[in-house]
Amino acid sequence: MLIYREILIVANPDELNHRAAQEFVSRADKAIQAKGFFTVVLSGGSTPRGLYTMLASDLYREQVSWPDVYLFWGDERCVLPDHPDSNYRMAYESLICRVPIPKEHVYRIPAEHEDHTQAAMEYEHTLKAFFHLNEGEIPRFDLILLGMGDDGHTASLFPFSSALDTTSRLVIPNYVGKLETYRITLTVPVINQAAEVMFLISGELKAPVLREVLEGDYQPRRLPTQFIQPVNGRLLFIADHTAAGKLTQIGD
Repeated sequence: MLIYREILIVANPDELNHRAAQEFVSRADKAIQAKGFFTVVLSGGSTPRGLYTMLASDLYREQVSWPDVYLFWGDERCVLPDHPDSNYRMAYESLICRVPIPKEHVYRIPAEHEDHTQAAMEYEHTLKAFFHLNEGEIPRFDLILLGMGDDGHTASLFPFSSALDTTSRLVIPNYVGKLETYRITLTVPVINQAAEVMFLISGELKAPVLREVLEGDYQPRRLPTQFIQPVNGRLLFIADHTAAGKLTQIGD
């Protein structure tokens, strides 16, 4: 099993956004040249918002062939798509409405359904149809963007939650006890099938858990980010100076 783990430390959030945007542009260009399209999974959260705003800026917008890009989501809150907490809404306002991407290339999670299981099944069907998957096959995204919570969760894979045990599904509803709510999330096998997974981590509050994830004991049920190990792809962490402040093995 080939796992490429790279840790890139940058000075501040603005530099993080620039480096992440450069990586996005590079990965998109390679995928489009190789097969004519680029599939990317978006993340929610404040750190990815900075990347999306950067990609939509004059500096980067023209560097991506947006008509060849297909957008998906790693997780979603169970709210309407125009709700302030919606990951889709955040991405729409900061990126999608500002770049020439065809609306039919935007595949949001239908998490507003009252039946959370049905919502997850619908999105799983969407993935199977798009990637022309046979039973048991897993999609291979070109790039999956992820953040990390200060509890070590990523996407909506929370510590000790039932989603961490799922290996046969692509998308599932996951009950988050501490939030007393459901989220719809991609499963670990889907994330680990990606050609590249890029974590964006910013802020002093993330420093203790980032050190645990990267340098501590392997405890993935407590620190779900540790489950993310692409089976044949690149694993990249981009962290700003404050988030990386407690790391001791940068060259590891």
